[in-house]
Amino acid sequence: MTREIDMAPKYNPQDVEPGRYDQWVKDGVFKPSGDPDAKPYSIVIPPPNVTGKLHLGHAWDTTLQDILIRLKRMQGYDTLWVPGMDHAGIATQAKVEARLAEDGISRYDLGREEFVKKVWEWKDEYAATIHRQWAKMGISVDYDRERFTLDEGLSKAVRKVFVTLYKKGLIYRGEYIINWDPKARTALSDIEVIHKDDKGAFYHVKYPFVDETTFNGKNYIEIATTRPETMMGDVAVAVNPDDDRYKELVGKEVVLPLQGRHIPIIADQYVDPEFGTGMVKITPAHDPNDFEVGNRHNLKRINTMNEDATMNANAGKYEGMDRFEARKAIVKDLEDQGYLLKVEPIVHSVGHSERTGVQVEARLSTQWFVKMKPLAEAALKNQEGPDKVNFVPERFEHTFKQWMENVHDWVISRQLWWGHQIPAWYHKETGEVYVGEEAPEDIENWEQDPDVLDTWFSSALWPFTTMGWPDTDSPDYKRYFPTSTLVTGYDIIFFWVSRMIFQSLEFTGKRPFKDVILHGLIRDEQGRKMSKSLGNGIDPMDVIDKYGTDALRWFLTFGTTAGQDIRFSYQKMDAAWNFINKIWNASRYVIMNLDDDTTAELPDKADWQLADRWIISRLNQTTKRVLHFFDEYEFGEADRALYNFIWNDFCDWYIEFTKRDLNGTDAHRKQVVQHILCHVLDQILRLMHPITPFVTEKIWLTMPHDGKSIVTAAYPTVHEDQLDADAERQMDALIGLIKAVRNIRTEVNAPMSSAVDVLVKTTDKQVESILTANANYITAFCHAKELTIGSDVQAPQLAVTKAISGGEVSLPLAELINLDDEIARLKKDADKLEAEVSRAQKKLGNERFVANAPAEVVDKERTKLADYQEKLTATKARIAELSAAK
Repeated sequence: MTREIDMAPKYNPQDVEPGRYDQWVKDGVFKPSGDPDAKPYSIVIPPPNVTGKLHLGHAWDTTLQDILIRLKRMQGYDTLWVPGMDHAGIATQAKVEARLAEDGISRYDLGREEFVKKVWEWKDEYAATIHRQWAKMGISVDYDRERFTLDEGLSKAVRKVFVTLYKKGLIYRGEYIINWDPKARTALSDIEVIHKDDKGAFYHVKYPFVDETTFNGKNYIEIATTRPETMMGDVAVAVNPDDDRYKELVGKEVVLPLQGRHIPIIADQYVDPEFGTGMVKITPAHDPNDFEVGNRHNLKRINTMNEDATMNANAGKYEGMDRFEARKAIVKDLEDQGYLLKVEPIVHSVGHSERTGVQVEARLSTQWFVKMKPLAEAALKNQEGPDKVNFVPERFEHTFKQWMENVHDWVISRQLWWGHQIPAWYHKETGEVYVGEEAPEDIENWEQDPDVLDTWFSSALWPFTTMGWPDTDSPDYKRYFPTSTLVTGYDIIFFWVSRMIFQSLEFTGKRPFKDVILHGLIRDEQGRKMSKSLGNGIDPMDVIDKYGTDALRWFLTFGTTAGQDIRFSYQKMDAAWNFINKIWNASRYVIMNLDDDTTAELPDKADWQLADRWIISRLNQTTKRVLHFFDEYEFGEADRALYNFIWNDFCDWYIEFTKRDLNGTDAHRKQVVQHILCHVLDQILRLMHPITPFVTEKIWLTMPHDGKSIVTAAYPTVHEDQLDADAERQMDALIGLIKAVRNIRTEVNAPMSSAVDVLVKTTDKQVESILTANANYITAFCHAKELTIGSDVQAPQLAVTKAISGGEVSLPLAELINLDDEIARLKKDADKLEAEVSRAQKKLGNERFVANAPAEVVDKERTKLADYQEKLTATKARIAELSAAK
């Protein structure tokens, strides 16, 4: 790359970002270094679904990953970030079916083969969109290693996993109650069901005794149900065996209303005597709890619904009706025939399909399952050892463990056409089941199971299959697996994170990743989840078009606290753009003041003045903090450390201090300042690059250096010999004085353009020495007509005074001062100082803080307390002095 010397007066991302990503990809800077001596660091991208465009959550997720991979690359690691996408079975099929429906076509009209071709066309279309969005976000992935969950390599791995688990007895096929999506016509796992509060009712129904039995003077029992449409599948009524009210009824029979079938009254511990009437109808084909009761009592299973939730022949006269139409018809018939006792309106939690939104049915179905108990136990045991997966924040490990401890068998078959077709075949004549990685040889006699596997089955294998498994001799598998870090949302711990952990342990004997960073959700300004129904969704590409990628990445990182949600706002985006513009303007100022032969190499220490020593020390302190925060995955704290250093220390103070030297007559001093400015800017760009890659590359290429991309430049390290606590104390005193004078001017409306006398009374010899040595800076920055510094300085009565560290500063502004106003102002200062003293005393009085915080942190707090107390004493003394003069 060659040096780019043009920098517009104002930062414009549209001039900075286009074309830069293509150049990075062309130059191959995102590929692993291949250095065998470098430590490997790898990430696999959480594969986005090929169902549409990426949203803000994806932008957040990929930004955090990109920060880590760029940081490690600059630190000399051999980095690999594997990109890829997920076929997203039910979600993608639903999208394609909806598109076909617009033309009046269903998948059944096309047939399986032609429909799958349509889905592949969709995949290619949306994969191209996602690629463009990845490029716009600047993510530094290795496209040569891109994977898709339906590509040939992953399909082979999926078949191997299925067959292996089947042969170990961990995959089985059976008839069970499962969650059923009647719109998509497929089974769902428990975690694909979203529970919502719906309006419903308890329908209280008479179930008459078959014989002359009476109970409480009545010839029937009362059953309350929320699902009268399933009544035709009732096979029993159950009571608790310990419920004395109903012991005499066990063994009796009642008549099923509307159908006349006789069903028994049975006793089972499942029934809660305290709930409702303490009697429940048992419908094994339409309720998971009833299914278990039916198994215990050898009851018949009567399925009354079709795949689309219309009633079947077992529903009698209601056959062909939609389930909700059947409910209305059955309730009317119950009322007309005298069976309906009452209807009690309720609001209850009802399961809905996560993908299609329709109400889920509990349906009897033959499905394929994974036996979870042994897999879950292995995952839990691994968390007790040295190779555990580290959850960030730690509290999510409890969430993971809790789910694993209570996990149910996983239904993995889906009645879809898009996905990994189950590698099981049924013999057309004998019904024999064959499970294998390849089809049986005499294929004409066999029929393959039409179902496909749950999307999460293949996604669970993502960390190791993307590295070449099942080929354990694959170079990538041997070098980069287990992966280093996973970044994803806390909302898919159950869906994805947990499954990757137990599948990786089962098939590789290793954890899939060392650390998993779990972030929250992006919400709107009101804290609401972004959704189509609310119309509050925001396209990250629109944000980028307005503010630039770097501003979006800065906003997303600045707001990141592990495990917490963030709120998007355009006001925060304005602030993000302003910060980058600040860096741009500071960089432009520095670069315009550099000579062609200026380098980022620091000049001899003997030539450093106080401000130089201070900025270099602050640079190293910031680098230390940023490295620590990134190591702890505290992205937002790293951003804040950078923001404070760049905006406050470098732009507001050091650059201002250099202007006199750059415009002065001392050529040697000017050269020293140029080198230090160049060095600090060089380090700032390196520190910022992982977060804001585009603007830092643009500025970097205007700097005098070897012309190589900043992508592969070395990340800053801490130089302990450049940390200078004395310089920082001295500059704190100097800056404190300048700020105090500026604050006084603001409070009494004395403009900076007017020269004023500045009187500094010192109570600390060291502070007096510092201020005296830097009198020229004080005079310039305070626009002092006359500057007086000393321990014997006396402020006149009509002067505005502020306490500073080691003394107080006064401005004689007799014509602007009202004694009462000045005393009131000083009292406000005293109140603020008393609050700070109280806060510091409380903190230092906390034994846990003093015992557990680093010594330097505790010492810093004690120093602050002493400083606040000294300022408070001086402020109170001045109040007393002015009060006495009234």
